[in-house]
Amino acid sequence: MFRKILIANRGEIAMRTIRACREMGIRTVAVYSEADRHALHVRFADESVCIGPAQARASYLNAPAVISAADITRADAIHPGYGFLAENATFAEAVNAHGMTFIGPSPEHLRQFGDKLSAKAAARAAGLPLLPGSHGAVDSLDECVEVARLIGYPLMLKAAAGGGGKGMRVVEDEETLRNVFAITSAEALAAFGSGACFLERYLRTPRHVEVQFAGDRFGAAVHIGERDCSMQRRHQKIIEEAPAPNLPPGLADRLRQAAAKLVASTGYVTVGTCEFLVEGEEFYFLEVNPRIQVEHPVTEMVTGIDLVQLQIRLAAGEPMPFAQSEVRVRGHAIEVRVNAEDPWKFTPSPGRITGYHAPGGPGIRVDSAVHEGAMVQPYYDSLTAKIIAYAPDRESAIRKLLAALDEVVVEGIRTSIPLQKLLLADPVFANVAFHTRYIDDWLKSRPS
Repeated sequence: MFRKILIANRGEIAMRTIRACREMGIRTVAVYSEADRHALHVRFADESVCIGPAQARASYLNAPAVISAADITRADAIHPGYGFLAENATFAEAVNAHGMTFIGPSPEHLRQFGDKLSAKAAARAAGLPLLPGSHGAVDSLDECVEVARLIGYPLMLKAAAGGGGKGMRVVEDEETLRNVFAITSAEALAAFGSGACFLERYLRTPRHVEVQFAGDRFGAAVHIGERDCSMQRRHQKIIEEAPAPNLPPGLADRLRQAAAKLVASTGYVTVGTCEFLVEGEEFYFLEVNPRIQVEHPVTEMVTGIDLVQLQIRLAAGEPMPFAQSEVRVRGHAIEVRVNAEDPWKFTPSPGRITGYHAPGGPGIRVDSAVHEGAMVQPYYDSLTAKIIAYAPDRESAIRKLLAALDEVVVEGIRTSIPLQKLLLADPVFANVAFHTRYIDDWLKSRPS
């Protein structure tokens, strides 16, 4: 097992990883930008190293600085969290080349699943269902138009690289496709370093259901339950829950088995997530996230499995600590992402938190890196905390989470909580009548 792990991240995921390491008896090293000098993850790690100025590109995305920090502190491994360098295959290679372990999949798997087209090729080889599409990059507008005529509209034009809902456009007709192809390709090149795009059939009202999975170096491949992440705004998740509610009989088992089959067929090692679009009784492979997910706590709550510790153990070469038959899903968990932003305009709301109180009580979990007096920086993602409620059933979990959100005090900045409280209390949520575009449509119909 590792003696010391450097955490190449910040905020709540850095705090989450520090907790996991502390329980395992592993020392931790925090890296921080000049703006984060007084952040909680710096305070609670065993050691800390400043790696650059406030801008992420000069600090948390500065791979040589991160590796140098690991070298001088004699870390055995680097945990990347999510975002920043978590899916950067070149960074993972450099970590391994310096005699340390990258706590994540191999560079080969990062490349395979970091590119949506190669991920789809792996899914197709494993027999997973795919949406009709180009099944490869479209290199020119003329080729794109020709493929679109074969598939039929509506379509989704997507960047082959990247993720997080970026580089995606719905295309209703050929005129729109001609107008947005060059723009989307240019945006993809600027954001992800590759302008490659592809087409696939667009589903108007799908649900987004994902399966947590894990694999070890000895060929074990297990699924660890599914989550529903359909409550999204512009492809950005806002509310997540486990297990996915109200699926047709047998569909959850089919989803879980498909994810495990993909893990086994590719030889994937450590934890990851396989995402699907679900419409009616059918499901389609969407992508693989080869890292820990923001929404991993809901799976931990219903299975009792510490996914960050599992991630570390598998990266250290240990065998899977449980068999598939030992994975049990009990109760229901729901998570809201508390973002520092205007709940209606969605503009960022950085600043100093002048008052803070976190909710508590049985079944309430708060993953956070903020406190009264903390500074929410304008340089990074707006996520400040995650609030998770666990109860024996979904209805009770909704009530528990609403009660918890009533207890939250965050003064000095604006947060997404007012919006999330309305959504959780909406009969549409209670009746599982939502889909991935529900929030966008609801916001358009809401009086300004």
